Amino acid sequence: MSKHETPMIRAYWGKVGGTLVEEFPVVRRSASASGRWVDAIIIRRGRHRIRHWSEVSLEGKDIIVVQAKASRLGMYLMGQAVFSEMLVKPFRPRSIRSIALCTRDDSALRPLLKRFRNIEVVLMPPAPKR
Repeated sequence: MSKHETPMIRAYWGKVGGTLVEEFPVVRRSASASGRWVDAIIIRRGRHRIRHWSEVSLEGKDIIVVQAKASRLGMYLMGQAVFSEMLVKPFRPRSIRSIALCTRDDSALRPLLKRFRNIEVVLMPPAPKR
């Protein structure tokens, strides 16, 4: 994550509540695969606190997977949202919502996500410049 995405994710977390886990590893690096991380996972109905990924279990939990970009909705972010949902399934959560968090919408791309019922685009203003 970056100095631009972290404030967006934390603002979104402030609205939905739950337990925030930043930089959650969904694929371990191996000889045949690169490591993969999601920007954040929010465990719904969890205590309002930040936890390290090693301190939580997703099994049986209702979760929100968040991928964020401090820019307009794009194909890269859309792909992250779609595939992140698939990559967390082995952790056996009860339910998964996947959020593409961005600062601006794209009228040509957003309709393409309608076929994925658990994926949502959320617009979040960028962090104020200092």
